[in-house]
This record gives sequence, structure tokens and C-alpha cells, in this order.
Amino acid sequence: MTDAVSRAAELLAGHRDSIDRLDAILVYTLAERFKQTQAVGRLKAEHDLPPSDMAREANQIERLEWLSKEADLDPQFAKKFLAFIIQEVIQHHNQHQK
Repeated sequence: MTDAVSRAAELLAGHRDSIDRLDAILVYTLAERFKQTQAVGRLKAEHDLPPSDMAREANQIERLEWLSKEADLDPQFAKKFLAFIIQEVIQHHNQHQK
């Protein structure tokens, strides 16, 4: 291998290591988020509150759009990602209502 190819392989390995660490952070962060939303779902069920809160969802989408722009992340991707998470949370909240 040439020096340039060896250096590229080293850089690639470093990037992949970083990606792997970030993936772990994402998984643990999502797990913690869902623990909190499960607690919210149980609380809503105990007090006969609706599983979804459209005003909060709209605020969160707006907030996430702003955050994604600040972080230089595609806002449309961020909105899709949050919509997926909200859908999962509402499904969990509906299960608590039963």
C-alpha cells in the first residue's frame, strides 16, 4: 500500500470509530427518552388524560426544526425523525390507556 492509501485507511478507521461511539450515544439517549415518555404515558393513563397533545407536538416540531438548523442538520430529516418518535410514543401511551 502507498503512504496515501495507508493514511486514508487510518482516517477511515478513525471516522468509523467515532460513528460507532455516536451510534451508542444515540441508542442510549433514545432508550432514556422512551423511559421518560413511558412514565408520561402511565401518568396520563392514571389521570385519564389523552395520549397525544397536539399543541406540544407542534411546539416540539417547531423547536426541533430550529435546533436542526442550528446544528446544520437537514430540518426535513429532523421533522421526519421526530414524527416517527412521536408516533411510537403515542402508540405506547395508547397501550397504557387500555
